[in-house]
Amino acid sequence: MSIRNYLDEPFFEIQAYRADPPQDAVSFVGSPRKHPYDDGKIILVNEDADGASTIFEFRVEDILGAQDMPSPVTAAGESYSVVRLWVRRKAVGIRYEPFEVDEPLRFMHGGPAGQDKLKLHHHLARQPN
Repeated sequence: MSIRNYLDEPFFEIQAYRADPPQDAVSFVGSPRKHPYDDGKIILVNEDADGASTIFEFRVEDILGAQDMPSPVTAAGESYSVVRLWVRRKAVGIRYEPFEVDEPLRFMHGGPAGQDKLKLHHHLARQPN
């Protein structure tokens, strides 16, 4: 499945919370999408003010609450859903991050915390046997 198909999947339907936001959770804001092959997970596409996108993946069972946010409108006049999700503290999420394939790898948003490990692994993978 191409990345375009992945992002064009229908929005994920989320039950909104009915009380105060959960206390033991961290909030993330973005456009929810169905996971392409796992119904137990959700994709959240976040776009910052600079236009850089980040894709998060969470287990549905780790989402403690949701709130609809104002829907932005694209230049083409189309609107899309934006929500604030409260994800259980200490849950494991995945952040997909673009990088340029080069030596060393060049991360578009400053790089992950483990960039040194990636450089080491990349270097070791190039060693002759």
